[in-house]
Amino acid sequence: MDKLKIRNSLLLLLTATIWGVAFVAQSVGMEYVGPFTFNCVRCLLGGVVLIPCIILLDKMHGKVPTRKKEQEEGQRKKERKILMTGGILCGMLLCLGSNLQQFGIQYTSVGKAGFITAFYIIIVPILGLFFHRKCKITVWIGVALAVAGLYFLCITDAASLGEAERFLTWLPIGKGEALLFIGALGFSFHILVIDYFTELADGVRMSCIQFFVCGIISGVGMLLTEQPKLNAVLSAWQPILYAGVMSCGVAYTLQIVGQKGMNPTVASLILSLESVISVLAGMVILSQRLTGRELFGCVLMFLAIIMAQLPSKSGKGA
Repeated sequence: MDKLKIRNSLLLLLTATIWGVAFVAQSVGMEYVGPFTFNCVRCLLGGVVLIPCIILLDKMHGKVPTRKKEQEEGQRKKERKILMTGGILCGMLLCLGSNLQQFGIQYTSVGKAGFITAFYIIIVPILGLFFHRKCKITVWIGVALAVAGLYFLCITDAASLGEAERFLTWLPIGKGEALLFIGALGFSFHILVIDYFTELADGVRMSCIQFFVCGIISGVGMLLTEQPKLNAVLSAWQPILYAGVMSCGVAYTLQIVGQKGMNPTVASLILSLESVISVLAGMVILSQRLTGRELFGCVLMFLAIIMAQLPSKSGKGA
């Protein structure tokens, strides 16, 4: 492995670390503000942080404003329309996934939240079947492992909960785990939309737009269902700043830079370590502990994540 790949691997590992620790920030933030308030401020902050990143990346790639002919201007308008469409759709789905995650994390540990959210890695290739994409045998093995892992993570623990603590009275699963799982579905659709539009539009610009869209929609939810107070937001400045600047702005930019020249499978495997790091962060920072059964569920989930990302026999190696 050459120096560039080593550097990029370390950048991706740093990205996974930032995202894993972000679960702690999200959990701590709930002690001060509501879920919609947290995501509103976080995403708007993330969008603002990406603006200078866009300017910097443009300079690095040699993009400078030039005079365009009418035909070229028409092409630019078409590109802007695609960019705005992709950004708005991604923002709506990001809002769905992130807010369900934020509500769910109130009821469970950050470690469980990290692994249940990572279930999107299994869901995405299955959803791809509806778009006539083949599903490898390793994905189906991953599905079986993931279902078993979710059982040990969620069902066993929730069976001892009272009726009021369950997501549905007839279903032995806690509110937090159920909301996180539905949120993972939202993130899965979000990834599929990104996968489509990144071939047509600038990824960083689209991400910037999606953060603003997510922040605005979350702001509407904040005003309708919560009572946001400035002093509460200021009290939560540390977790909000971390989630907005580090998780949204810095980590996304590191991912863009780190994935350049890397094998996609290797990159995905490194980034999926965020689920493991979320467990470690919960233990070290919040002193949260998982039971033996829950840890076994985490192991099964991580094996499922790895299986889902293994290349087929005809695929290229790293």
